[in-house]
Amino acid sequence: MTVAWTPHRFTGGLLALDTANTVVLRGDPERTFDRFDDPAEIARFADAASGFRAAELGDRRLAVPSPAAIAPVVLSIRETTDRLFRGAVSKGAVATADLPEFLRSCAEGLAAGETEIGARGRPFGDPATPIAFEAALAVSALSLLRDDTIARLRICPNCTWLFVDRSRNSSRLWCDMAVCGNRQKASRHYRRRMAANEVRNA
Repeated sequence: MTVAWTPHRFTGGLLALDTANTVVLRGDPERTFDRFDDPAEIARFADAASGFRAAELGDRRLAVPSPAAIAPVVLSIRETTDRLFRGAVSKGAVATADLPEFLRSCAEGLAAGETEIGARGRPFGDPATPIAFEAALAVSALSLLRDDTIARLRICPNCTWLFVDRSRNSSRLWCDMAVCGNRQKASRHYRRRMAANEVRNA
Protein backbone atom coordinates (compact mmCIF):
# COMPACT_ATOMS: atom_id res chain seq x y z
CA MET A 1 0.00 0.00 0.00
CA THR A 2 1.43 3.36 -1.04
CA VAL A 3 1.58 5.86 1.83
CA ALA A 4 0.84 9.57 1.57
CA TRP A 5 3.84 10.96 3.48
CA THR A 6 2.07 14.06 4.79
CA PRO A 7 3.35 16.56 7.40
CA HIS A 8 1.57 14.60 10.17
CA ARG A 9 3.88 11.65 9.47
CA PHE A 10 6.78 13.89 10.47
CA THR A 11 5.68 15.12 13.88
CA GLY A 12 8.43 13.30 15.77
CA GLY A 13 10.68 16.33 15.55
CA LEU A 14 13.73 14.44 14.25
CA LEU A 15 14.33 12.01 11.38
CA ALA A 16 15.08 9.10 13.72
CA LEU A 17 11.80 9.55 15.60
CA ASP A 18 9.78 9.98 12.40
CA THR A 19 11.31 6.69 11.25
CA ALA A 20 10.53 4.96 14.57
CA ASN A 21 6.93 6.12 14.10
CA THR A 22 6.56 4.24 10.81
CA VAL A 23 5.26 1.38 12.96
CA VAL A 24 1.72 2.47 13.71
CA LEU A 25 0.03 1.75 17.06
CA ARG A 26 2.94 -0.08 18.68
CA GLY A 27 1.83 -2.21 21.58
CA ASP A 28 -1.60 -2.95 20.09
CA PRO A 29 -1.25 -6.43 18.53
CA GLU A 30 -4.69 -6.26 16.91
CA ARG A 31 -4.19 -2.93 15.13
CA THR A 32 -0.46 -2.36 14.70
CA PHE A 33 1.11 -2.32 11.23
CA ASP A 34 4.46 -1.47 9.68
CA ARG A 35 4.56 1.15 6.92
CA PHE A 36 7.90 -0.28 5.78
CA ASP A 37 6.51 -3.76 5.11
CA ASP A 38 6.96 -2.78 1.48
CA PRO A 39 10.64 -1.72 1.19
CA ALA A 40 9.69 0.66 -1.62
CA GLU A 41 8.10 2.86 1.04
CA ILE A 42 11.55 3.47 2.53
CA ALA A 43 12.53 5.36 -0.63
CA ARG A 44 9.25 7.31 -0.67
CA PHE A 45 9.65 8.15 3.02
CA ALA A 46 13.24 9.32 2.48
CA ASP A 47 12.17 11.51 -0.42
CA ALA A 48 9.48 13.15 1.72
CA ALA A 49 11.83 13.43 4.71
CA SER A 50 14.34 15.32 2.56
CA GLY A 51 11.77 18.10 2.45
CA PHE A 52 10.08 17.82 5.84
CA ARG A 53 13.42 17.43 7.69
CA ALA A 54 15.41 19.87 5.53
CA ALA A 55 16.35 22.01 8.56
CA GLU A 56 17.70 19.03 10.50
CA LEU A 57 19.52 17.68 7.42
CA GLY A 58 21.00 21.04 6.46
CA ASP A 59 19.19 20.72 3.11
CA ARG A 60 21.10 17.55 2.24
CA ARG A 61 18.99 15.13 0.21
CA LEU A 62 18.54 11.53 1.35
CA ALA A 63 19.59 8.85 -1.14
CA VAL A 64 18.02 5.39 -1.37
CA PRO A 65 19.36 3.64 -4.49
CA SER A 66 18.15 0.19 -3.36
CA PRO A 67 15.38 0.12 -0.70
CA ALA A 68 15.37 -3.66 -0.39
CA ALA A 69 19.15 -3.76 0.15
CA ILE A 70 19.14 -1.23 2.98
CA ALA A 71 15.88 -2.38 4.61
CA PRO A 72 17.57 -4.65 7.23
CA VAL A 73 19.85 -1.82 8.41
CA VAL A 74 17.05 0.76 8.42
CA LEU A 75 14.75 -1.54 10.37
CA SER A 76 17.50 -2.38 12.84
CA ILE A 77 18.22 1.30 13.54
CA ARG A 78 14.49 2.01 13.74
CA GLU A 79 13.73 -0.76 16.23
CA THR A 80 16.74 -0.20 18.49
CA THR A 81 16.04 3.55 18.50
CA ASP A 82 12.43 3.00 19.45
CA ARG A 83 13.30 0.52 22.19
CA LEU A 84 16.06 2.67 23.70
CA PHE A 85 14.22 5.97 23.73
CA ARG A 86 10.75 4.65 24.51
CA GLY A 87 12.38 3.19 27.62
CA ALA A 88 14.09 6.52 28.28
CA VAL A 89 10.72 8.29 28.36
CA SER A 90 9.36 5.94 31.03
CA LYS A 91 12.56 5.86 33.11
CA GLY A 92 13.83 9.39 32.50
CA ALA A 93 17.22 7.98 31.50
CA VAL A 94 18.80 5.67 28.93
CA ALA A 95 19.24 2.02 29.88
CA THR A 96 22.88 1.13 29.23
CA ALA A 97 21.92 -2.50 28.57
CA ASP A 98 20.10 -1.32 25.42
CA LEU A 99 23.00 0.79 24.14
CA PRO A 100 25.28 -1.85 22.55
CA GLU A 101 22.67 -3.07 20.07
CA PHE A 102 21.60 0.50 19.29
CA LEU A 103 25.22 1.57 18.70
CA ARG A 104 25.93 -1.48 16.52
CA SER A 105 22.91 -0.66 14.36
CA CYS A 106 24.01 2.95 14.01
CA ALA A 107 27.57 1.86 13.17
CA GLU A 108 26.22 -0.36 10.40
CA GLY A 109 24.25 2.57 9.00
CA LEU A 110 27.27 4.85 9.09
CA ALA A 111 29.40 2.26 7.29
CA ALA A 112 27.04 2.44 4.32
CA GLY A 113 28.99 5.04 2.39
CA GLU A 114 31.93 7.40 2.18
CA THR A 115 30.95 10.82 3.51
CA GLU A 116 31.94 13.42 6.06
CA ILE A 117 29.69 14.73 8.81
CA GLY A 118 29.89 17.01 11.81
CA ALA A 119 31.28 20.21 10.28
CA ARG A 120 30.28 23.37 12.15
CA GLY A 121 26.72 24.21 11.16
CA ARG A 122 26.58 21.17 8.85
CA PRO A 123 26.12 18.09 11.06
CA PHE A 124 24.96 16.02 8.08
CA GLY A 125 27.76 17.11 5.77
CA ASP A 126 27.88 18.82 2.39
CA PRO A 127 24.37 19.80 1.22
CA ALA A 128 25.55 19.73 -2.40
CA THR A 129 25.67 15.92 -2.44
CA PRO A 130 23.09 13.36 -1.27
CA ILE A 131 23.71 11.26 1.84
CA ALA A 132 22.72 7.62 2.23
CA PHE A 133 19.44 7.45 4.12
CA GLU A 134 20.73 4.84 6.56
CA ALA A 135 23.78 7.00 7.38
CA ALA A 136 21.62 10.08 8.00
CA LEU A 137 19.25 7.97 10.07
CA ALA A 138 22.15 6.83 12.24
CA VAL A 139 23.38 10.41 12.75
CA SER A 140 19.87 11.52 13.74
CA ALA A 141 19.45 8.58 16.13
CA LEU A 142 22.79 9.26 17.82
CA SER A 143 21.83 12.91 18.29
CA LEU A 144 19.01 11.75 20.57
CA LEU A 145 21.56 10.77 23.23
CA ARG A 146 21.97 14.39 24.31
CA ASP A 147 20.61 14.79 27.84
CA ASP A 148 18.64 17.92 26.93
CA THR A 149 16.91 15.96 24.14
CA ILE A 150 16.19 12.90 26.31
CA ALA A 151 14.51 15.18 28.87
CA ARG A 152 12.12 16.42 26.18
CA LEU A 153 11.15 13.06 24.67
CA ARG A 154 7.46 12.19 24.94
CA ILE A 155 5.06 9.41 23.91
CA CYS A 156 1.78 10.60 22.40
CA PRO A 157 -1.08 9.20 24.54
CA ASN A 158 -3.29 8.85 21.46
CA CYS A 159 -1.12 7.19 18.79
CA THR A 160 1.89 6.17 20.97
CA TRP A 161 4.36 7.91 18.62
CA LEU A 162 7.61 9.26 20.02
CA PHE A 163 8.26 12.98 19.68
CA VAL A 164 10.47 15.77 20.99
CA ASP A 165 8.60 18.37 23.05
CA ARG A 166 10.10 21.70 22.05
CA SER A 167 7.43 23.83 23.71
CA ARG A 168 8.72 26.64 25.91
CA ASN A 169 7.52 25.08 29.18
CA SER A 170 7.86 21.43 28.10
CA SER A 171 4.13 20.87 28.41
CA ARG A 172 3.24 19.52 24.97
CA LEU A 173 1.07 16.43 25.30
CA TRP A 174 0.24 15.34 21.74
CA CYS A 175 2.51 14.58 18.81
CA ASP A 176 0.15 16.70 16.68
CA MET A 177 -2.56 18.82 18.29
CA ALA A 178 -4.49 19.08 15.01
CA VAL A 179 -4.73 15.28 14.69
CA CYS A 180 -4.22 13.40 17.96
CA GLY A 181 -5.24 16.29 20.22
CA ASN A 182 -8.51 16.83 18.37
CA ARG A 183 -9.25 13.11 18.30
CA GLN A 184 -8.87 12.90 22.07
CA LYS A 185 -11.03 16.00 22.57
CA ALA A 186 -13.72 14.54 20.31
CA SER A 187 -13.53 11.21 22.16
CA ARG A 188 -13.92 12.90 25.57
CA HIS A 189 -16.83 15.00 24.29
CA TYR A 190 -18.54 11.86 22.95
CA ARG A 191 -18.09 10.01 26.27
CA ARG A 192 -19.47 12.96 28.26
CA ARG A 193 -22.48 13.22 25.95
CA MET A 194 -23.18 9.48 26.20
CA ALA A 195 -22.88 9.60 30.00
CA ALA A 196 -25.30 12.55 30.13
CA ASN A 197 -27.77 10.66 27.94
CA GLU A 198 -27.59 7.64 30.23
CA VAL A 199 -28.33 9.83 33.27
CA ARG A 200 -31.32 11.44 31.52
CA ASN A 201 -32.69 8.05 30.42
CA ALA A 202 -32.19 6.37 33.80
